[in-house]
Amino acid sequence: MSMQASFLGQLLDRRYRVISPLAAGGFGQTYIAEDTRRPGNPKCVVKHLKPASSDLRFLDNARRLFATEAETLEKLGNHEQIPRLLAYFEENEEFFLVQELINGHSLASELQPGKQWIESQVCPLLWEVLNVLVFVHSNHVIHRDIKPENLLRRHPDQQFCVGRLWHR
Repeated sequence: MSMQASFLGQLLDRRYRVISPLAAGGFGQTYIAEDTRRPGNPKCVVKHLKPASSDLRFLDNARRLFATEAETLEKLGNHEQIPRLLAYFEENEEFFLVQELINGHSLASELQPGKQWIESQVCPLLWEVLNVLVFVHSNHVIHRDIKPENLLRRHPDQQFCVGRLWHR
């Protein structure tokens, strides 16, 4: 069974039903899921982080780093342009983060090859992203993966949100 399809339809943490794959990357697989314990079963993002080894020492280190990552996300999720951490848990020596789903699209989908943005498009983008980064840096955290795919324009208010994992 492929990694992408391995959790489809499953109930993780007896709560989050995996609906569809969202993305795969160096950190693992990301899914859209629904929270079956909240009214209306709102959608969320589940990030699956599978350690590269089942060695006990490696697993203990991965568990410690995972807890630190969750603490960082919890602290940073108090900013309106950063997805909130909803939960984190471990199942079968694999780790899961559950975050708010941003209703929007990535900056990458707005960029067209060969077409330059004008100043009135670039300046608001930079202002929004730099304001988020000021908040992040004031919390002694570095975002190591700023790129168009990780900048999400939220549909209701057209504001940019900064996604992906954060690192101390």
